[in-house]
Amino acid sequence: MRHKDDNKNEAITQATIELLNEVGFSEISMSKIAKRAKVSAATIYVYFENKEDMLGKMYLNVKEKLSQRMSHGINESTPVKLAFELIMRNLMAFNLDNKAYFMFLEQFSTSPLIDKLQLGGSVSLFNPLFELVEKGRTEKILKPVNTLFILSFCYFPITQLAKACINGQLEINEKYLNEVIQMSWDAVKA
Repeated sequence: MRHKDDNKNEAITQATIELLNEVGFSEISMSKIAKRAKVSAATIYVYFENKEDMLGKMYLNVKEKLSQRMSHGINESTPVKLAFELIMRNLMAFNLDNKAYFMFLEQFSTSPLIDKLQLGGSVSLFNPLFELVEKGRTEKILKPVNTLFILSFCYFPITQLAKACINGQLEINEKYLNEVIQMSWDAVKA
């Protein structure tokens, strides 16, 4: 039995994400990934059962990194408005610091694979955000609407701003970020 090597696993992950961002899901193959990662195709199967297993595990891994970053600096005593702002700032930082991950998540979220692989369970990674919204509704700081509606106003404006920055349509600055955060806050506050 071959032993797993963290460096090879990371090389496979990085190669896969790079290739997906370059050629998309339909054009990716295990042989292309192996070549980019500088490992044999057989090595990939030491780490993953098949391509779908590999993609699903990578998606969950990146989502976990995203959820940790979004929640960074927030605890039970953080005021709701400040936590809301931190979530958005953390999300923007994650997207801009990890462009390949961001592009991978964007591609994956619109792919039929997300349903096929039944990866909806990744929502539990974001429980601290759900708890924050519940706290905000209980304290009558946030509108008494569906939690996903409120979180959408945190997530989607920032992802659209990050896309514009990555595509060279806009240069992010503190003024723009503050404006988006304020507009989002105005939309969800009670």
